[in-house]
Amino acid sequence: MTDQSNFSLRAFVQIDRLQPQFAAYNGATVLGSVPISGDSILVGELGPGNEVFRIVDVALKAARVEASSQIVEREFGFFMLRSQVNSEILAARDAILGHISLSLDDRIAPVLESEQVITSVEPYQAQLLNKWRKGSLVVPGETMGIIECSPAAYITAAANEAEKHASIKIVEVRAVGRFGRLFITGSEGEVRTGVEAASELLKTTEGR
Repeated sequence: MTDQSNFSLRAFVQIDRLQPQFAAYNGATVLGSVPISGDSILVGELGPGNEVFRIVDVALKAARVEASSQIVEREFGFFMLRSQVNSEILAARDAILGHISLSLDDRIAPVLESEQVITSVEPYQAQLLNKWRKGSLVVPGETMGIIECSPAAYITAAANEAEKHASIKIVEVRAVGRFGRLFITGSEGEVRTGVEAASELLKTTEGR
């Protein structure tokens, strides 16, 4: 049983039907089991950070899921679990909630901190972005969309939602830290559609 006095379930979200591009992005960046297109994943952010090790242990023992990420950054713990079977992710989710004696209503609801659409990205800015991106290259002249949210882990769901609804390229998904950030590019119309879909998901995800 987790000590409730200082435990915080900051983010907790199940993502069904992992989209091809976002799956590929995770495959290139995670240190554990590689997610593939069509998988279901469970993503969580919590504090204190070291609680992530016990939470992942509980999930792995309760369901046939695999760990893709298990990270402790400066303040919080972050995890990602994957399975090709949605019911196994549900079992892992329920086991975690049972262990911490909380419900989905006890997670922190995401806050959309900012959104931007930058048309016709200038060549020098594109080159700067390409220095640290882990996904697709930013091509000068494309439109770029940027979304920022808190808690950070919810940006994973936003990225998958953007790809579901628009023909965009995923440039970067930063899901740990104080804020989560998503960078996408494409035509202006598709980027605006992707930003709108991702923003709407963040605004409608329930929590306290």
